[in-house]
Amino acid sequence: MRTVLITGAAGFIGANFTHYWLAQHAHDRVIALDALTYAGNTWNLKSVWDNPRLRFVQGDICDQALVESLLREHRVDTLVHFAAESHVDRSITGPDAFITTNIVGTHSLLKAAKKVWLDGPHKLAHHFHHVSTDEVYGTLGPQDPPFTETTPYAPNSPYAASKASSDHLVRAYHHTYGLRVTTSNCSNNYGPFHFPEKLIPLCLLNILHGKALPIYGDGQQIRDWLYVEDHCRGIELVIEKGTPGETYNVGGNNEWANIDTVKLLCQLVDGFFKTDENLRDRFPQCPAAKGAASTTLISFVTDRPGHDTRYAINAQKLMSELGYRPIAGFAEGLARTVQWYLDNEDWWRRIQDGSYQQGF
Repeated sequence: MRTVLITGAAGFIGANFTHYWLAQHAHDRVIALDALTYAGNTWNLKSVWDNPRLRFVQGDICDQALVESLLREHRVDTLVHFAAESHVDRSITGPDAFITTNIVGTHSLLKAAKKVWLDGPHKLAHHFHHVSTDEVYGTLGPQDPPFTETTPYAPNSPYAASKASSDHLVRAYHHTYGLRVTTSNCSNNYGPFHFPEKLIPLCLLNILHGKALPIYGDGQQIRDWLYVEDHCRGIELVIEKGTPGETYNVGGNNEWANIDTVKLLCQLVDGFFKTDENLRDRFPQCPAAKGAASTTLISFVTDRPGHDTRYAINAQKLMSELGYRPIAGFAEGLARTVQWYLDNEDWWRRIQDGSYQQGF
């Protein structure tokens, strides 16, 4: 039996991982830590809130004393670190929060882990897993091979730079102090609980409301999309079988131009409306409710500064060494995502009106 501390557990990927871990590891306890900033939402954990193996703690990863007390009180042996500021646009207009959370916060966790797990009279069994992003590697040209774990870092946004710094800190604590760490760098995730400021949920909700679908530049930026449950499985493999000190890329082998992603999303929504007449009454402003194509909402807008052209992950190391395989095809995973949002209208309505911050 393990006790797992999950930081950022009320965020998009952290919440999915919390659900996944509780379901897959019936004897483990989970301490869910989240500061509940704008993207943290206790509604993301509503279905597991009463699980006796889960304890939720509202707190900041920069609070080293709090983290130390949690590690000691609950005898935590595994820490999985998701907590991060992650929206590139926000990092461009307000980078300070990214430096504080992603760099200072990660260092605070590392200091707490070292103090509790290594600095006492007896070193304790432990594992610190750090969740990072493919954006630390920079951008790829159309014919460049996908990122590998040895691709030089070349971050192009304040967000990417802050995550690159946190990656280096985690590596340094392993090589300098012997902290047992692993790191994973993932491609773009999508799926349930995705905060509506990101491309897929933003466009999905705009389609339902008949609002414009803003596409940066010409929409030809390439992203390697990864269904969030496949990401959770990849992290699980690294925790279970990964080599301490190593980095593993987690990808979906699934490159799509942004414009094509949005067009596929439009087609899927139109298909849902054709098979479910109730959707026309629920979302009368959606073009599909009027027999029109949702692609009519596509609108091209000025590109953002420093927009990376292409991300692509080579996950061969994780596949060959640990047996990883992404399961969800993009059309399948995207359809499951659309269905989840249609089934959980109360969730995203509360985000839109701000009432989710009041808890449930």
